[in-house]
This record gives sequence, C-alpha cells and structure tokens, in this order.
Amino acid sequence: MSREAVAMPNDVRRRFLALHDSGLFVMPNPWDVGSAKLLEHLGFPALATTSAGHAASLGRHDQLVTRDELIEHVRALAGAVNIPINVDAERCFAETPEGVAETVGLLISAGASGISIEDYDPATNAIEETGLAVERVAAAVQAARAHGALITARAENHLYGANSLDDTIARLCAYRDAGAGVLYAPGLIEIADIARVVHEVGAPINVLALAKGPSVGALGDVGVRRVSTGGALAFAAYGALVRAASELLEHGTSTYALDGLKHADRKSFDVPSG
Repeated sequence: MSREAVAMPNDVRRRFLALHDSGLFVMPNPWDVGSAKLLEHLGFPALATTSAGHAASLGRHDQLVTRDELIEHVRALAGAVNIPINVDAERCFAETPEGVAETVGLLISAGASGISIEDYDPATNAIEETGLAVERVAAAVQAARAHGALITARAENHLYGANSLDDTIARLCAYRDAGAGVLYAPGLIEIADIARVVHEVGAPINVLALAKGPSVGALGDVGVRRVSTGGALAFAAYGALVRAASELLEHGTSTYALDGLKHADRKSFDVPSG
C-alpha cells in the first residue's frame, strides 16, 4: 500500500502496517479486556473492536454506544494488550469531515493503530451518497496519516440489502483513491464475488468471517489480506452463557462447567501489558 506523506508510526502501528504487506492474517474482535487478553494469549497478531459486541457488553444494541464510551473502551483494550488494535468507529460519530478527523485523532490518542469508517448512516437508514462518503474517508485518512495509523473504509451495501456488487466495487475503489489503506465490504459470502473484489480493487481487502462463508484458507487462496469476525465471537460467548444458565435454571445441574475456560488460559489475565 502507498505510504507517501505518512508520519513515522510507533512500533505497534508499524507492526500493524507490516501485517498488510503480504499474505493473510486473522484479526478477531474482542468485546472487553478479558476477551482481548485471551485472544492475544492464543496468538493472534492484531485485534479489532466490535461495535455490536461492545454494545452488548453494556446491555445495548449496536449503534447505541457514545463516542466517549468507545474512546474509553479503546484505551482499556490498548492498555491491556501488546498487539495492534483496529477500531470499529462506525461513522466516526460525526456529520462533517472535520468531525470525522477529530474522532480519528481521539481514537489514535487512546491507542488505536487503525480505524474503520463506514458509509451507512443509521439516522437516515441509508447508504451515504458516494461523494459524501469519499469526503469523510479522505478526512479520516488525513487525520490518521499524522500518526502513521491505518484507515479501513467500509462499503456497507451487503449488510443493508443494497446488493449491487458493481456499486460496492466502485465505492471501494473510490475509497482506495481517497487514501484508505484497507477496503472492506462486510456481508460478502460467495468466493467468486470476493475474488472479484480483490482483483478489481487492487488493494488490501478485509473479509468478515461468516458461518456460511468461505474458510480462511479459501479466502487466502483468492488474495484476501485480512479476516475479522465482527460481533460473532461476542455473541457465541453470550450464547454459551445462555445455554449454561438455562441448564442451571431448568435442570439444576452444572455440566456446563466442564466446558469452562481452562486454568492455563486464565493465566493470560495475569499477564501485564507492556
């Protein structure tokens, strides 16, 4: 990816940039400090926040977390692990490019190595007009470059029923030209569609891992650079909680404890950051 006019990043951000230079890596999405430390312990090279998982940890639905809450969340995660954190910043909590740049700066100050910005506006329940979305991506890129951080630009078409792959690719190319270092269209499932995105965009592509989607190996075969999990791990964990608690409530037994976190993995909670 292009690195012109990019400030010299710190070591963690440098490692994050380097992960995108070749090959494929998996970047799972923790929802709190404990899950972040466990995922680092398991050996993942980078992590990403999840807006849905973070909201669930606060007892809320997605898109109902404030900017201040996200900043504190990022600060807590970045302070707990020694690997890069990419932030799901939704629309960057701003209506103007200037506001987008401000949010990016605040998240980087909190410890983010990368930030994702999306083109869906929940206030209008619609995908933004491409020109406006490009302006917002460009503002995020400019703010991130001052710190050597990476911007991921997301085309949300396939999460909201606008399934034109042509439009998705056109948007991703426009965001690439605005300076985004990684492009991401969550919701793609067909390997042929993903391969086309990789080929036509010609820049590092992130793909959301889905139960009915291709395996990580298949994604690597078509040139995908990064795979993330969104809120899936958080909701898998909450699903396990519901199953365990239902056993206790309905049957009075506790066999769920047999599948609990092993003591060897719990030791990761004691490992200090830094």
